[in-house]
Amino acid sequence: MSQDKSFQHELWELIKHIRFPMLVHRHLGGNLHAHPLTMKNKSLKPGEPLHFFVSKKSELGQRLRVDGNVCVTYSDTEKDCYVSVSGRAKVSEDMDAKKRLFNALDKAWFPGGAEDPDLELVEVEIDHAEYWNVKESKATQLFKMASAAVSGNRPELGEHRELQIGSKEPVAHE
Repeated sequence: MSQDKSFQHELWELIKHIRFPMLVHRHLGGNLHAHPLTMKNKSLKPGEPLHFFVSKKSELGQRLRVDGNVCVTYSDTEKDCYVSVSGRAKVSEDMDAKKRLFNALDKAWFPGGAEDPDLELVEVEIDHAEYWNVKESKATQLFKMASAAVSGNRPELGEHRELQIGSKEPVAHE
């Protein structure tokens, strides 16, 4: 994904346990539309896309062929972790990737296995990633927000970083 392996590692650590991110794309007519999908990645190495399976019977693959600009959002409200990944999605017919990513639970949707004629593999090439990771306890967060409300200063909660792919350094926000 980038030269910054610590950002790459941190991004993967934040999203790897979030099974159902929302993939947002542009619907016909211009409205944004979101789909919950199951992330198929077992890792996220530099340059590796995010992977999802979709049904050819759905309109998603057709829409992505017209406009592949997408945003994939992840949230873990228990851990106060939020991730936004923007990029370009494409539908792939890579049978090796389908076989590698397919598992027994996918048979519920695609009974023909990785070779099911209804199965499409969506790959999202990451252009930009941003995350907010609040590591403080709820009590500490509440205290910091109350202190900020009294003092007029912004509370410092957790970590907020972003990376535009192709740039050398991630941006840490204050």
